[in-house]
Amino acid sequence: MKIESKKVTVQKSADELCTFLADVKNFEQLMPENTSKFEVINEKAFVFALKGMPEIALEVKEVTPPNQVVLGAMSDKLPFTLTGNIAEVSDTTSEIELLFEGDFNPMMKMMIKGPITKFMETLATNLEKV
Repeated sequence: MKIESKKVTVQKSADELCTFLADVKNFEQLMPENTSKFEVINEKAFVFALKGMPEIALEVKEVTPPNQVVLGAMSDKLPFTLTGNIAEVSDTTSEIELLFEGDFNPMMKMMIKGPITKFMETLATNLEKV
C-alpha cells in the first residue's frame, strides 16, 4: 500500500529541512491535534498515538542529505516506512512530499487507509508552517 501526501513548500533550505526531519524531537510540532501521546525514546526514535489508535514507534532508518529522510516502524506487526522526499526550490525554500509505504493484508488496508491518509495530510500541512 502506498499513500502520497500533497507536495508542500517549506520556508527552509533543503539542508535545513532534512536536518529538521532527522531530529525526531521536531515531529512533536508536526503531529495532529488528536495526538494522545508523543514521547522521544532516543535520538533516533519516538512513539506516538492518535486518539482511538494504537501506539506507533518510529525510528529514523536513513538520512540522505539534503534530499531524503526515511522513518520506519520499529515493530514488525505493522511494517511500513514514511519517507520525506525533499527538493530544493531556492536557498531559503524547499518542497517536500511524504510517502507512506506498507505491506498489509486487505482487511488492515481497509481499516488504516483513511486515518493514514489524513495523518499524512496533517503532517504535510504542518510542515508548511515550520
